Order: sequence, then structure tokens, then C-alpha cells
Amino acid sequence: MFKEGKIKEIREKKAEWEGTTLKKYLDTCPEKKDVFETSSGFKVERVYTPEDVSTFDYIRDLGFPGNYPFTRGIHATMYRARTWTMRQFAGYGTAEDTNKRFKYLLSHGETGLSVAFDFPTLCGYDSDHQMARGEIGLCGVAVDTLKDMEIIFNGIPLDKVTTSMTINGPAATIWAMYIVTGLKQGVPMEKLGGTIQNDILKEYMAQKSFIFPPEPSLKLVVDTIEFASENLPRWNPISISGYHIREAGANAIQELAFTLADGATYVEAAVERGLNVDDFAPRLSFFFACHNNFFEEIAKFRAARRIWAKLMKERFEAKKKRSMWLRFHTQTSGCTLTAQQPINNVVRVTIQALAAVLGGTQSLHTNSLDEALSLPSELAVRIALRTQQIIAHESGVTDTIDPLGGSYYVEWLTDKMEEECYRYFDQIEEIGGVVKGIEKGFFQREIARSAYKYEREVGEKKRVVVGVNKYLVDEPVEIPIFRVNPEVERRQLRRLRKVKQEREKGKVEESLEKLKNTADKGGNIMPYIIEAVKNYATLGEITNSLKEIYGEYKELIIY
Repeated sequence: MFKEGKIKEIREKKAEWEGTTLKKYLDTCPEKKDVFETSSGFKVERVYTPEDVSTFDYIRDLGFPGNYPFTRGIHATMYRARTWTMRQFAGYGTAEDTNKRFKYLLSHGETGLSVAFDFPTLCGYDSDHQMARGEIGLCGVAVDTLKDMEIIFNGIPLDKVTTSMTINGPAATIWAMYIVTGLKQGVPMEKLGGTIQNDILKEYMAQKSFIFPPEPSLKLVVDTIEFASENLPRWNPISISGYHIREAGANAIQELAFTLADGATYVEAAVERGLNVDDFAPRLSFFFACHNNFFEEIAKFRAARRIWAKLMKERFEAKKKRSMWLRFHTQTSGCTLTAQQPINNVVRVTIQALAAVLGGTQSLHTNSLDEALSLPSELAVRIALRTQQIIAHESGVTDTIDPLGGSYYVEWLTDKMEEECYRYFDQIEEIGGVVKGIEKGFFQREIARSAYKYEREVGEKKRVVVGVNKYLVDEPVEIPIFRVNPEVERRQLRRLRKVKQEREKGKVEESLEKLKNTADKGGNIMPYIIEAVKNYATLGEITNSLKEIYGEYKELIIY
């Protein structure tokens, strides 16, 4: 794209500038530090020129929006036709509390729902389990049976909204509850749209809400992919998630590489099941974090699209264009929010949200300013949603596609992200793949090292966190703390007891037995989970039935 003669001329002019203008300026105004780096440790030069992207080929490396390799976006017009889906992660207390919050968000312009579940639900425990005590409804909504799901979406037509559910170990069961809730509303499966996170591999690496060992868990994920491809054409049966990998301490390149490696593992397992890649790949989705290093995050998203398109086309021989799309949801970073001077978090979230949009996200959640202190208040949630709306309607960044495309720095950084991602792919392949890497503790160690490096840099003030290690103020935090009513636990336990008393016990036992038999024989268990859910079997009962067949995972301890 650049003539060799021009590159030579630029190189000479740069050397001249460094020896005159730059040298003179540095003598009177030295730079703040010797080395400038991105969060992934890439050295950042003072200035970038065509020499830094001298091998750049526009058609090969960028192309046009909607065309392979999709670096500039998966849609031909991107946000000029429609903006991204605006979601706010919500859920707390009982089903009634969450239903009220959802209706509040929809009334203020949210265009998609995103459900947060409490920790017992994430781990497959019923609210009356001893491990659930004191945790019911605190970090999300408690869901024990179909009855809870019916209440959460009462008055919300499931053929008119899309719903994302952040659930992994018991994802198939929670999904079944949603499907049956839709059927009871009169909405057939083929009209339900949404996403279950269902990415169990990253749980072993980062978030740790796993239940079963990796191999049967991977099989269960493929069951959901197969069932969705046959029955729910508008549903994303998995959201391959780098967000939790990043929140656990990974840097941007680790988030990118580990997430795409997980994605390739799911595709490989589905193909081994006998599924045609073009039948299921168009419904795969991804979920990334967006942190404060503005240009690195944009480059990460652009590189992710290009790498995934190449993987699907070259390794898995996908034929459909949509099979090569990397469609992704973004959430601004929870771990970058500070309890100190929490109003500053509005600025952090705005920067992160803008980077996600410039990176071409399809869906976006903006964190609330008070999330380092508590569950978000209604005011904080509204400010977070308004942040997205102001970017969409007032900033002008949606008027043209990939406006930073062609920037020497952004293109260099995009190439660098891709190059380093492939280095990690090679390491993972040498280990024996993602599952072997988990069993050997490879991913856990890499993330732990990165997290330690970050915290050490903050502690030594090599990395500035405004309000934490620089620009401190001695004043009380005046943010109202949102607290879950202690009555929530009692109300939830009363409902669970009532459901158990009123259901037909014989039908529950029969459906659970069918589920165990099918799991033991290696069949697809989704239809049997749905049957158990219809009979109001609890989340814990279904989970325990599968534990009898699959066993439980004991985490590898690493040092």
C-alpha cells in the first residue's frame, strides 16, 4: 500500500526530526517516564508513521465493513442503520424485585434485558440449601423453580425483548425455565431471542462458579448448542466470555487469546458431535470487557473479529459469511471502578463505553458509578444508561464506520494484538488444548501473574489510579448505599416451600429419573431438563441429579 521510496523518505525525515526538533524539546521538557506501555505490556512509541505498518494491505487486513475479514465491522452500515443493543445487567432480591427493575429500565429506553443471578443460583443450589444462607438475592436474583422465572418476566412479552442471562454451570436448567416461561406466555421457541452465557471453560480459569468436571460440562454445552440450532433459531446458546477472565486479572491480550481459544474448543466439540459448522456457528456470540487503555481496547475488538473470521474460514471451513462473524457484547470494567471518589467512575465508564462503540460492539452494558460499593441504585443505573444514549445520539461517533481505521497507531496495535494472540494459541496447542491447559493450571497461572503485576504497579505508583494512589481527598463518600431487604430470604424460602408442597411429587421424580438415564447414556439432555422444569423440579434437584452421573469438579490448587 505504501511505496518503498516514500517509506525511505519518511524514515529519513523521522530521523531528522528526532535529531533536531525532538532533541531540543526533550532537553527542556523531559518525558514523564522512560517507557510507555499498554496494559498488555506493548511498548508505545512517541509517534507512528507508515513505516510501522509498511506491510499493511488494505483488502487483506481491513477490507470493507460487512466483508471478510470483518476488521471494520460485521455489518455493512454498522450504527448508521441501528445502534447497538443497550443492556443493563440487573437482578437482585426476589423475582418481584427484579421484575420491577426490568420494567423501570425498559421504560427509560433500555432495548434488551440482562439478568444477574445470586451466587447460590450460579452454583446450582436451591435457596433452602445450607450453602445459600445469607447469600439469597444479594448479588442477583434468586431462581429456584419455574415459578421464579414466571414472576421475573411477568408482564414482559418475551417475543418483544431479547434477554441475556449470565449463568454458566446450571445454564441449561435456567434456559429451560426461560423457554417454558415463554411457552406459557404463548411464545413458541422459534420466536424467543436472547443469550445464555453458558461458557463453562472460562469458569475454571477465572470466575470459579463451576459444578461438573470439564469434559461432561463441555458435553452439556454442546447439548445446548445442538438444541438451539434445531429449535431456537433466534437464540445464542453460548456467549464465549472474556469478561470474567479480564476481571480476574488478565491483561487485554490474555483476554483476547484465551477467549478465542475457548471459542475454538466449543466449535471443535460441536463438529465432533456431528453438527455442521454452518448450522450453529452463526448463533455463537462473544462477551468482552472494556478497560481504560482506550486504543488498546479498540484494537483488541478489531483484532478479535479478524482472528475469528480466519479461524472459522481456514480451520473449520465455514462457508457462510455469518459463520465467520464475531458478534460480541461488551461490558465496561467492574474491576476498574473505585470506592474512593466514586463519581469519577462516570468518567471511566464513559471512556470504556466509547472504546467499545469505536471497536464495533453489537451490545453494550455500562456499569453504574456505585458498583464498587453496592448493587446499583436506580439513579446510578439511569446515569449509566444515559451514558450510552448520549454516545449514540450526541457524540457523532456513529455517523461513520470504524472512524479510527487507517490510524497508523491503531493499525499497528491491531496487528500486534493479532500477532501476540497467535503466540498464545501456539502455547495452548503445545499443552494439548484448552481442557488440558485448565487441568495443568496454565491459564490460572497466567492470569494470576498478570493480576499480581497490575497490583504491584498500583502499589508502587507506577500505574496511576485517580483517587486511589494519586489525587486523594479526605472526605466521606456521600453515595447512597443500595441494600437488599433482609426479608428477601424469608420470602424466597416461603415460595420455595409452597412450590414443593403444591407440585406433583411423582411427576418430578419420574422426570428426574429420565434425566439421569439420558445423561448416563450420553444423550442430549435438554428435552429432559425442560420436562423436569415443567413439573417444577428445582434447580438444585436437577443439578444434584446430574452430579450423580457427572460428579463434581475439585479445583486444582496452584501457587
